[in-house]
Amino acid sequence: MVAIARTPLTAAQVKARARALGADLVGIADGAELERHPPDPADPRRPSDITELDGGRVIVLAKKVSAGVTRIKAWGDRHKYYNDELALTMLEETSLELVFWLEDQGYPAIIVPPTHVDPWRYRDDPSQHQTTLLSLPHAAVEAGLGTLGLNLQLITPQYGPRVILTAVLASLDVECDRPMTQALCRGPQCGRCLTACPADAVGHWQRDWPACDTHRSPYGFAKLAGHVIDIIEEPDPRKKKDLLKSETQFNLWQSILRGAGVITGCRRCADVCPVGADYEAMLKDALDEIAEATPAKAERLAAMADGEAAGERGAHAAQARWIGR
Repeated sequence: MVAIARTPLTAAQVKARARALGADLVGIADGAELERHPPDPADPRRPSDITELDGGRVIVLAKKVSAGVTRIKAWGDRHKYYNDELALTMLEETSLELVFWLEDQGYPAIIVPPTHVDPWRYRDDPSQHQTTLLSLPHAAVEAGLGTLGLNLQLITPQYGPRVILTAVLASLDVECDRPMTQALCRGPQCGRCLTACPADAVGHWQRDWPACDTHRSPYGFAKLAGHVIDIIEEPDPRKKKDLLKSETQFNLWQSILRGAGVITGCRRCADVCPVGADYEAMLKDALDEIAEATPAKAERLAAMADGEAAGERGAHAAQARWIGR
């Protein structure tokens, strides 16, 4: 791009514009740092995998989720799915408006949504966990928005993990934000995310993603593929018709309409996290008691805490840069 065609911008101007467009949080990460420090070196997801031209800065935007639906305890409540999908839609529109504004200033830009995965990575297995082209939680940490928690979800000081993320790539000559160095997560000494998880997917600074996906996207592609296979393989014509009229079929149809239950789903781990200024004010009275608590989960957390006291920290080392001290 010709430099004379570009309007000089500052980081403060970019952030102010993003907030004016509807973002609740915004930070700017250095694309070069994301190139040097991919979350999984064996499967790096870097800005250059999306664009070799316009990934110099990664502007990470966050939108808080509704406190009202967060207070609903049932993990599979469709009000939560729809409210989260609407928040995501708003954030995507904010991201698009920011892209157009940046391009009006002379800077080509690209949206990285939290729902877009690389189809070339699909291996004919509906249960395979699909990753986004750029890890938005890790990018958010690099952009100074927070740190990762016990299950590797982003935790922010303002809203804990109760945010939805997008990113905008653009090669701007603006100052980057510095990552937080002090961990926000209290680890297995808290462990409320593990206690609440209906899929039992929370590990020791890691997550069982295929298990999580069964709840995180309860009516996603895996559920759809399995249901279609059940219909095809059912030999009894009457039972086959029953499957076509079943609650599962109805929920799949509803989810296809808006993506609620596909791109949004269970977030119990985020709901019950006590970190965030919003928790005491808006959520504690409704969510302090965790119905999913079991003696087995309590034993797992105690074993993790004892292990940490003895120097055993699970998968912490691989993610220490983003978890913090």
